[in-house]
Amino acid sequence: MERDVMEYDVVIVGAGASGLSAAIRLMQLNKENNSSLSVCVIEKGSEVGAHILSGAVLEPRSLNELIPDWREKNAPLNTPATEDSFLFLTENKSFKFPITPPQMHNKGNYIISLGNLCRWLAQEAESLGVDIIPGFAAAQVLYHDDGSVKGVVTGDMGVNKEGEPTSHFTAGTEIHAQQTIFAEGCRGSLTKTLFERFNLRQGVDPQTYGIGIKELWEVEPAKHKAGTIMHTIGWPLDTQTYGGSFLYHLENNQVAIGFVVGLDYQNPYLSPYEEFQRYKTHPAIRPLFEGGRRLAYGARALSEGGLQSIPKLTFQGGLLIGDTAGFLNVPKVKGTHTAMKSGMIAAEAVFAHLHQAKAGKEASDYRNRLEQSWLWEELHSVRNIRPSFQWGLWSGLCYSAVDTYLLRGRAPWTFHHHEDYAALRKASECRKIIYPKPDGKISFDRLSSVFISNTNHEENQPCHLQLKDPRIPIETNLALYDAPEQRYCPAGVYEIVQENESSPRLQINAQNCVHCKTCDIKDPSQNINWTVPEGGGGPNYPNM
Repeated sequence: MERDVMEYDVVIVGAGASGLSAAIRLMQLNKENNSSLSVCVIEKGSEVGAHILSGAVLEPRSLNELIPDWREKNAPLNTPATEDSFLFLTENKSFKFPITPPQMHNKGNYIISLGNLCRWLAQEAESLGVDIIPGFAAAQVLYHDDGSVKGVVTGDMGVNKEGEPTSHFTAGTEIHAQQTIFAEGCRGSLTKTLFERFNLRQGVDPQTYGIGIKELWEVEPAKHKAGTIMHTIGWPLDTQTYGGSFLYHLENNQVAIGFVVGLDYQNPYLSPYEEFQRYKTHPAIRPLFEGGRRLAYGARALSEGGLQSIPKLTFQGGLLIGDTAGFLNVPKVKGTHTAMKSGMIAAEAVFAHLHQAKAGKEASDYRNRLEQSWLWEELHSVRNIRPSFQWGLWSGLCYSAVDTYLLRGRAPWTFHHHEDYAALRKASECRKIIYPKPDGKISFDRLSSVFISNTNHEENQPCHLQLKDPRIPIETNLALYDAPEQRYCPAGVYEIVQENESSPRLQINAQNCVHCKTCDIKDPSQNINWTVPEGGGGPNYPNM
């Protein structure tokens, strides 16, 4: 098949905070050094920001470094943080911790829409000469004959469910580059293949993940307090399940509310989506949203492994940045400033590498530059907090207090992580969880939630959720775990259906997929492979 070819010095896969920061920093270095590197960013969403979802409270440290005059340039940081609270919930009561953990102090931070920040960063990048191409999904990594990365190819458009070209067929485009920067976000579909090809995870802990589910509401003006930040732990989760909530008051009477569940949970009957809906009915939470209006919904996995799960970051022809590598600071519940910093450092490493004679194809100085930065120091100091919760909520809280206040992150040991999917117990060993029916006012069903995520996929295309073995969903997952994919998916993609006397079968409603990647992570048989659908498909998040 003949494909068009585009040539750049650097191609960046993903227009999130890390990818756009890398692009901007490269162009700044171009200007400072009177150089002429060409840079391209490709983005699978229909527009920059369409697939971006985060809480989010931004620590502006990296933005201050990257674009010091961001205020004059009207960056969308409109709501300074004014008040922090940290609560423990029981089923009917709430208890405010007398001391908010220092990692959760938000003085000087801003409550933002990360999608809007990325849209603004994209404008900055384009003004510097970066080519940004949304609506095109990088579907495959290209390699030179010597095995080094050559670039990527975007997915074909206009292919039907049987894999055959339709009258609307357009072949994907090859994008070649001297260096390819992968900024795909959590559980990147191309990054997974790079892990295997270059053995990038050898000698490091497995990545551990959470699923974050978020809604954006407009509440009654009398209940709105711009700048207010609240986090909770406890109910509705049990003490063996890691997770908690966030609640952020933005501008214009809008409130972002979300819930994160660690994907190392054990009970196959647990539904992160239903836990979130139940959480909103708590007496300390529900009154804020009564009389309000739900505006948007979305979900996304996040990398929680921290320092000990960071893979080898460079290889011949490319490198990894942002959440695709795993730079989230879990105790802070923040990853944007670290993702941006990783992109900036990567840009500096790549720029120096491409201007060094006989440097080879691997920008190997990237890791060293990271280790010399405040980013590495920050992640090192909190490396033991997330894994300490493997012993349960109370043990994790006690250890975290000791690590934070007494050891100050300098413990002479490092705790380790395990594979999330392996933590799932058999259904026969666990109690069923009966969730209340949604009331349509505060709590909602999945399909009405997917509707307001503006998710859309061309229906006549190959299913992007691929089963390695089509027998496993029934013979293993249903038989042993009561088909947990029906519950861990926050979009109703997976259904077990049984018509008349026929045998049960797994139905995949791929058009519902919000690209959270949870299925790829939590499937107990690791039988689901999330791949990119046709470019431009998926959610279209407004102000998320």
